[in-house]
Amino acid sequence: MDGTNKALFGPGGNCDRFALEGNKNSQQAPAWVRSNGLDAYEYEAGRGVPRNLSILQAVGDEARKNGIHMSLHAPYFISLSSESPETQEQNLRIITESLQAAEAVGARTIVVHSGGAGKADRRDAMKRSLDMLVRIASLSVPNGLKIGIETMGKINQLGTVDEVIEQCLVCPDLFVPVVDFGHLNARENGCFAVPDDYTRVFERIALALGDETARYMHCHFSKIEYTEAGEKRHLTFADNQYGPPYEPFACAIAQNGLCPTVICESAGTQTDDALLLKQCYLDQSGKKTNQQGG
Repeated sequence: MDGTNKALFGPGGNCDRFALEGNKNSQQAPAWVRSNGLDAYEYEAGRGVPRNLSILQAVGDEARKNGIHMSLHAPYFISLSSESPETQEQNLRIITESLQAAEAVGARTIVVHSGGAGKADRRDAMKRSLDMLVRIASLSVPNGLKIGIETMGKINQLGTVDEVIEQCLVCPDLFVPVVDFGHLNARENGCFAVPDDYTRVFERIALALGDETARYMHCHFSKIEYTEAGEKRHLTFADNQYGPPYEPFACAIAQNGLCPTVICESAGTQTDDALLLKQCYLDQSGKKTNQQGG
């Protein structure tokens, strides 16, 4: 935990406006994120970790100069629950590469998908993921770096809150939950409406993994279109049909004194939507301060 007493907000990757304003590469992202009033940035390595670590080191240097809290999303094709021994070995190699990349970019958390259940027995898939996490816990992990296991949006994926908690319990000093509230809302058919809906998620994690883990949790937030199968596609905050709503989320973290790092993954507007979320949080924090003062 970084000891900050406030929530941090930023985009996952570079939004459409980033390029439109003349930026060419992610080395420019930290200063640009800061100029937009944000505090965090998640480097997206979902399609593969860059081979040239000097690129990541340059991004990390800029993040330190600009006071930007860094995280890294590991490749999407990692499958913790795979039945294939070859895929399991590939997982270990990719996780090792992701740890090296995270250290280079100065990330404090790497985000890893929970794994697929598919048509297999869900408990069997879960056991395979736990066995893989035991192997991952034996890797050489840079000091202070956490491996975040993400809640997922499709019904046929592992990644409920309870499943992620169980996975983190393999090694709570290394594994932490990354709660994607858009994913949960999609897989649970619109479960977030009021502040208490969000607060209950933090409370479940605090009960299982401790108050500090819950208070400083790494989170993802976006509105997501969904079907009966769960997540379909990411939307923007302009959408009024799906969810989850960001205002009650901001209220929940402000009123409960929570200090998550919140990465916005809106479709192309993630920087602007992260700023909307941050401003809503600051407004709610100001109301809380006024109430306490009064």
